[in-house]
Amino acid sequence: VQLQASGGGLVQAGGSLRLSCAASGRTFSRSVIGWFRQAPGKERAFVTAISSSGGGTAYADSVKGRFTVSRDNAKNTVYLQMNSLKPEDTAVYYCAADMVPFLSGNYYSRSRYEYWGQGTQVTVSS
Repeated sequence: VQLQASGGGLVQAGGSLRLSCAASGRTFSRSVIGWFRQAPGKERAFVTAISSSGGGTAYADSVKGRFTVSRDNAKNTVYLQMNSLKPEDTAVYYCAADMVPFLSGNYYSRSRYEYWGQGTQVTVSS
């Protein structure tokens, strides 16, 4: 699976962005997709994950109620809708694939994900 994240940019606090993660490979529709982010000087952190069917989702507490993950398996794409953005959301956002269909165990751990995209920068100004 090859992944490519896009849609990042500069936005004011309170604004919105939608990130996309486009994938190649037939196994995409059978994979959990996760989003992680890495701010300068910090470790890469879990943001959200979605099961292969889209029926299961999980979010970090810091983004609950503001971010929504979804997927369109016909288009091999996962989306991250980010609303009410805050300066602390500034980071490089990465999508990643775990070759399992369901969210289970430590789905929030970077080590679970075998394939990673190149990242897209999100900058939120105050």
